[in-house]
Amino acid sequence: MHRPTAVLAAGCAVATAVLGVVFAGEHSPSTLDAAVADAVHQRLGAHTGVLRALDLPTEPYVLIPVLALVALACLLTRRRADALLTVAAPSVAVAVNTWLLKPLFGRYTELGLAYPSGHTVSLVSTLAVLVVLARPGAQRVSSAVLAAVALLCATIGMVGLGYHYFTDIVGGTLFAVAVVLSFRLVLRPVAPSPAPARSAC
Repeated sequence: MHRPTAVLAAGCAVATAVLGVVFAGEHSPSTLDAAVADAVHQRLGAHTGVLRALDLPTEPYVLIPVLALVALACLLTRRRADALLTVAAPSVAVAVNTWLLKPLFGRYTELGLAYPSGHTVSLVSTLAVLVVLARPGAQRVSSAVLAAVALLCATIGMVGLGYHYFTDIVGGTLFAVAVVLSFRLVLRPVAPSPAPARSAC
């Protein structure tokens, strides 16, 4: 089970870097970015309120309470590794993205440094934690589907409001997933070793 997780984390990290190199130093949208923005603006450009509502889940005042509640639930159920994952992975992802990746790649929109999208890193790292902590099976599948829907809605909001290009959001998603999965590998709870069998007297 560890190897697929490690491969996926590495693949997301490499894809983040590749996209960053492709768009490094750019100050304008790519053809794909422009096409996505045009599609959003044609359908929702006049509905700023709707776009702001779609972008709402990316805000810290929404995400921080969610993470705090999840971490508290993990602590109450004595899942300390999961609590640490919940707090550390999104925090590290946001910090590295803000202070290292954005200045390193130097891609700009009219609002400033844009790649990878910080809004997206915050949202997806939180969603990825929720998916990782869900029970395998139906619960995890449901969590993944809901996470995908939330990301789609946020993408429409961010692109429609001009906060980010579509490829900024792709890069933010890839980077957040890479960080959360890497933390999961490091902090994976270890099952207790079975007690040694007692010899018969």
